Amino acid sequence: MADQYRVDLSALEDTIRKLNGILKDLGNAHSDARYKTSLSRNALGADVGGHQFVESGKLNEAHTQMKNAIESIVEHLHDVTNEFGTKTKKVHGNYQNQEAETAGNMS
Repeated sequence: MADQYRVDLSALEDTIRKLNGILKDLGNAHSDARYKTSLSRNALGADVGGHQFVESGKLNEAHTQMKNAIESIVEHLHDVTNEFGTKTKKVHGNYQNQEAETAGNMS
């Protein structure tokens, strides 16, 4: 007797819905990382009266590097999640088509 397998299309639909929610949140996170975390050049200190505040420059550089790293990470997560969602939609469609074809052949 052959083993029977069944694909739960509603579980795939639920996965697609959740992935779309994650993509929306990642889009918001990417926008926030890009536009809401910027600092002016003097936000962390400034040179005064001919005295150089070396640490200010280092803090600004560290902030810029971390900001860029976070943007890159969020963008990568968005890309990976989007790719997984696209493939999940394709699999769902293929299983749905196969199920319809099988039902048609049995009629």
